[in-house]
Amino acid sequence: MNRRSTSLSAITLTSVAALSLASCGSDDSSEDRDNDKVAGADSGRGRSPSPSASPSATADRPKIELPSDLTYTFDWPKTGEEEKDAVLSDSEQFIKAVDMAIAEQDPLHKAYRFYSEGTAAAGSQKFIQEFVDYKDRITGAKRYYSSNVKINDDGTAGFVYCEDQNNAYNKSLKTGKSNVTPKSKDNYVLYNSRLRLNKQGVWITEHLTSRRGSTACQP
Repeated sequence: MNRRSTSLSAITLTSVAALSLASCGSDDSSEDRDNDKVAGADSGRGRSPSPSASPSATADRPKIELPSDLTYTFDWPKTGEEEKDAVLSDSEQFIKAVDMAIAEQDPLHKAYRFYSEGTAAAGSQKFIQEFVDYKDRITGAKRYYSSNVKINDDGTAGFVYCEDQNNAYNKSLKTGKSNVTPKSKDNYVLYNSRLRLNKQGVWITEHLTSRRGSTACQP
């Protein structure tokens, strides 16, 4: 079983209002663009406000330590807006924390649970458990790009972004060998998440969906 192909799509299929991905993909087909609209953040009208906290508040963040053969490129330019840039930063830590849990073979690792709750945390646990069951981890290089953040009226945030997994592979902890797979359009993944600012000033991911092979993320 290829856990990389599973990606984080198993985390949740929770549907919320649409947020389209801006400046992503080169296909001009209106049909394709419509298909690549993904769930974003609800406008939050009529909802209770989220807990008051500053994105810059000090929090006792877990230290993220990853294998030296796993590297990341986050092509997420700063927006110049404090809240949006904090969403980008904490989402990056969440992504790394999940991979750290996989490397350490711990489905209940405190690091990813620091950055997630709800269905996102539950789905991450399931995803990590698959790697533990097969005694695999991730190696290679992962690239994230085409980020789009929206801060909603209720204080939550919607975040859409792409991942290129073509140079990331499963590595067996038993043999030390990597399962190098061919490049494929299915290795381009479109993600959509909803985040909430907690009392510690951390943007935690509550819901996450993904679409593998999305034309919006393909070069």
